Amino acid sequence: MLELIEKDAYMEPALFLSTAHLYSILAFVVLVGLLYYFRQSSLTKRYARSLLIASLVLSEFGLITWSIWIGNWDIRYNLPLQLCTISLYLCVYMLITKNRTVFEVVYFFGLSGALQALLTPDLFYTFPHFRFIHFFIAHFSIVLSILYMVWIEQFHITFRSFIKSFITLNAIALIAIIVNFITGANYMFLARKPTNASLIDFLGPYPWYILSLELIALIMFGILYIPFYFKKKSGGY
Repeated sequence: MLELIEKDAYMEPALFLSTAHLYSILAFVVLVGLLYYFRQSSLTKRYARSLLIASLVLSEFGLITWSIWIGNWDIRYNLPLQLCTISLYLCVYMLITKNRTVFEVVYFFGLSGALQALLTPDLFYTFPHFRFIHFFIAHFSIVLSILYMVWIEQFHITFRSFIKSFITLNAIALIAIIVNFITGANYMFLARKPTNASLIDFLGPYPWYILSLELIALIMFGILYIPFYFKKKSGGY
């Protein structure tokens, strides 16, 4: 059993579109479908929020514990400055407090970042290693938490939310750039491209791909705003 948490066990340098990756994507689609299908269920309304909070907190606590246990905790890798880690913390706060402002902010970059991570994981472990399981549970939970607020709590997005989220994203990116410069880290992939295959590979060399990322963020934010735009036009809220 210890091999499931060993540093060098179940290594996978080519996880993208592997069997384990494809099954994980399938599991994600099923979970999203179940959340939507049972969105009116009393059990969902009673227990889903607590389960999501537990999944987010335990996944982050597990990652920190594992990093320390294998002697791999490092300021260059483990500060909460990756976009999905920031989204995870915001989702926990959002679920506990039902804070609408936090929802407005995390809706855009939380969904964008977590979905991109699920499609092109920057990960070097495969199933059933702890790190693999942690990665997908954490990112599943980020997306499901945001969708929970939309489908169960009936929160909605406005164009002002779009602006808030984009400004917040750039403020976080500025902090990450400063920390990267000081420590040699690569938070938010703003110092260099990820090692594994990702969408960033198609965006040109450093530092020009950062400008491309800004444009892609705007496009993805716009796509995520579309359902709420048409809902508002139709008088949905």
